[in-house]
Amino acid sequence: MKVLVTGLSGTIGRVLKNSLENAGHKVVYWNRQEVPIDDYSKMEYYIGSVRPDVLIHLAVNSRPTGHPNENWLVNYQWPSELAWICKHFKIKFVYTSTVMVFSDFSHGPFSITSVPDNNKGYGFEKRLSEARVMYQNPDAVIIRLGWQIGDEIGTNNMTDYLEVQNREKGKITCSTQWLPACSFIEDTANLLIRAGKFEGGLYQADSNRGWNFFEIATQLNKQKKAGWTIEADDHFVFDQRMLDDRTEMPPLSDRLPGLKKKKK
Repeated sequence: MKVLVTGLSGTIGRVLKNSLENAGHKVVYWNRQEVPIDDYSKMEYYIGSVRPDVLIHLAVNSRPTGHPNENWLVNYQWPSELAWICKHFKIKFVYTSTVMVFSDFSHGPFSITSVPDNNKGYGFEKRLSEARVMYQNPDAVIIRLGWQIGDEIGTNNMTDYLEVQNREKGKITCSTQWLPACSFIEDTANLLIRAGKFEGGLYQADSNRGWNFFEIATQLNKQKKAGWTIEADDHFVFDQRMLDDRTEMPPLSDRLPGLKKKKK
């Protein structure tokens, strides 16, 4: 299978590339310098020349280039155009969205029928882009992701956040009342590979079966022997979990055996 991936150098992209290649798939990288995302004709020509079986859209605006309204261009206009081009060429389009389509004032856990309500920033743009992608291409697969857990420092995964907080503040304060939507990057990558066979529609990917942030951070600290100072509080109250049995995400306890097993 030939897979064209945007955002291949990002947090998930690097792991996805290894997973795809280990599974025997050919991976094609989208270079924004060569194929500008604000030029429809060049995008269409490029995708038509590559002719992938699947296009997985991971990219976010991590490295601003100075385009006017760049966040809107990257988070809304680009995926809209990709969805339409993939429909035209009959290429499976897998689009990654985010749990941040729900605001901190929402009440989780969120099912597939929960109504997104974020009206600002990144979550707002992704919320609108979900609807636009599905309008442009009803066969598209949209997968909402939570916070990713990995090993690499210097990215935006949970481990990096904990390391930075401990280094800068001397401790990490973790709420026992926050149940974050989260998954290990390797499990997310495996899901994205499988998603090329999914029916079109909206999906949610979350490995949290009911563990709070303090529990998760404590077990990561032990597993990685990081030496972080972790303190519990109850100031942030939010059940952010996303529910969707169809994605078959393994529970966090598979990779963090110290977590007490819980039902969904």
